[in-house]
Amino acid sequence: MGTEETRGGGNRGGELPAEVRSVPTAPEEPGETAAPEQTERQDEQRDEQASLTGRQRLREGLWPPRVTRPQLIVALLLFVLGLGLAIQVRSNNDSSALRGARQEDLVRILDELDDRTQRLEGEKQRLEDQRTGLENSSDQAEEARKQTVEKERQLGILAGTVAAQGPGITLTIDDKKGSVEADMLLDAIQELRAAGAEAIQINDVRVVASTYLSDTDSGGVRVDGRAVGKPYRFKVIGKPQDLEPALNIPGGVVQTLEKEQATVTVARAEKIVVDALRAAKRPDYARSSSQ
Repeated sequence: MGTEETRGGGNRGGELPAEVRSVPTAPEEPGETAAPEQTERQDEQRDEQASLTGRQRLREGLWPPRVTRPQLIVALLLFVLGLGLAIQVRSNNDSSALRGARQEDLVRILDELDDRTQRLEGEKQRLEDQRTGLENSSDQAEEARKQTVEKERQLGILAGTVAAQGPGITLTIDDKKGSVEADMLLDAIQELRAAGAEAIQINDVRVVASTYLSDTDSGGVRVDGRAVGKPYRFKVIGKPQDLEPALNIPGGVVQTLEKEQATVTVARAEKIVVDALRAAKRPDYARSSSQ
């Protein structure tokens, strides 16, 4: 008896009754499983964001860019400001060549600019006077004829078909070592023309618009195909106060020739005679278009 009670009591205490073990669990509704899954995904996203480094966060915040209208306006204003600064710096660099010049050189350059301005103003006034004379002259035909003759004389001087005289300078280049080349003489001609030279003659050759210079095999120079002997003598008609400083500017014609060990002399004169002439050449194809 005691043994059976012990077994019976052991069964009741070791195993659950059949009714308790076989009770089924109620099925879950579909709506009740969605909330835990969404919560789990949100937790995973928060974990991924928490695991990102500061650089990765910065990259994700900057790209793709999110540009607003005020930002575009500010960027445009900054671009315009930078462009203006670049132009200002470039203009300052362009004028830096004059910053190292001496005060005397700057004064001379300004004087030359003033003289050129005055020459242009004088030419403008002369043309206006001619127009006024044509408009107010009682005999316009005679006035026009006089102006035509004067214009022909001026063009003849420029073309080298007419002799000319007036104030100017003489430029003498003594090249004993034979180091002066044609391009150096051409630089002198160009500098004289820029300073207002109206007539130029090298030795016995008239310099005109079509003049060309070349070197000879013996170390000399040809002007329009004609060999000119040494020393080279320039006779130039123009304003001496403009012509002489133009040749003596720092780094100009005189200094360049002296570096080649040539002796250069510039002398002013109240009367220079340019009497070398060029034959008038009639154009083969060009004709006047005036009716």
